[in-house]
Amino acid sequence: MKRITLKVGSGMLTENNSIAKQRMLNLVSFIVRLKPHYDVILVSSGAVSSGYTALKLDRNKKISKKVLAAVGQPILMSNYKALFDIYDVNTSQILMTEENFDSVAHIDIFRQIINAQMENDILPIVNENDITTISEQVFGDNDQLSAHVAHRSDSDMLVILSDIDGYYDKNPTEHDDAVMQKLVSEIPELELKQVDSPNHEFASGGIVTKLKAAKFMLDQGREMFLCNGYDLTSAEDFLMNGQHDKGTLFSRTRSDSLQSLDT
Repeated sequence: MKRITLKVGSGMLTENNSIAKQRMLNLVSFIVRLKPHYDVILVSSGAVSSGYTALKLDRNKKISKKVLAAVGQPILMSNYKALFDIYDVNTSQILMTEENFDSVAHIDIFRQIINAQMENDILPIVNENDITTISEQVFGDNDQLSAHVAHRSDSDMLVILSDIDGYYDKNPTEHDDAVMQKLVSEIPELELKQVDSPNHEFASGGIVTKLKAAKFMLDQGREMFLCNGYDLTSAEDFLMNGQHDKGTLFSRTRSDSLQSLDT
């Protein structure tokens, strides 16, 4: 069975300082539909924004952000568990840092844990452990984390569910003639040096962090698909039906004539 790593950002999971329960349910039911076709690993942001639903601290202060993450992790996971329980899907929580990918021993343990959970039909939910770590130990955004998780778990593809439909040749919010790039095999170095511009107050990245994740995946000989997570139609069409109407596929091996990943 093919394996995919699915990454979801904070903006999808919270809205107006509350858990976006309908969007979370849509995500969970989407993952449930994927599971018969793929081994699925979920990389989920949202601890800090979930914490803010219960405790209003200044997220710009480092210690406050850590406190919010500590408060938010159980809120986030309890919401996931309640929704996955509807479908009798068992979940686990895995908290990682950049340091965990620095040694062969740590990588091997991580891979063994993921494989054991897949064999026992458990859905791993991965997030960055930014509560007790220092800045040198964290990725800083879950786009980078998800790329490393995808690679080290031997996933065939990383799928990033975002607040944008895909990767455009120019900023679509500033240019009406912006064109979505459906298939990208190389990323210009200049694009990787742009200033990050997250669209959600609790997000830690923007299109640049997604491009960096895509470059990492391309360099490892793997693929990444970037699409809208608020409307999961394009993700489902691509992964389940082999249709590529929206979203950007980063790949050095596939042509415009695309087939579903699970074929």
